[in-house]
Amino acid sequence: MTHRQDQIVRAARSWIGTPYVHQSATKDAGCDCLGLLRGIWREVLGTEPAIIPAYSRDWSEPQGDERLWQAARRHLRPKELSAEDVGDVLLFRMRSGSVAKHLGVASRVGASAGFIHAYSGHGVVESPLGISWRRRIVARFEFPTEAI
Repeated sequence: MTHRQDQIVRAARSWIGTPYVHQSATKDAGCDCLGLLRGIWREVLGTEPAIIPAYSRDWSEPQGDERLWQAARRHLRPKELSAEDVGDVLLFRMRSGSVAKHLGVASRVGASAGFIHAYSGHGVVESPLGISWRRRIVARFEFPTEAI
């Protein structure tokens, strides 16, 4: 694990236990999955690259827009799905035919793979990256080496 990957995973783990709060990005007070990524960005890279407009729980679904995927491509570095490593940002499609709108950070790879994410009803947790989660991954990214 590189120093950068270690920083990302340590920052993500420091959010574990933060309650789930839609549209929030405040450690220990509340965040959603995007808020967790925003918080990690601030801790590791500094100022966030963009102001996030308000969004609803079903944002971009009615139009079928892959807004989260587009934003990830703008601010993160795309990777091959097979090139898994700790610290990667994982983008999930929660239901077939719906837009991808859940994010997490790979915390472990290999046989005991895991990821950290803010999950409605659970808050920020570290979960096993089992087959049910793996099959939902549609994209893999890495944080840039410096703020964009």
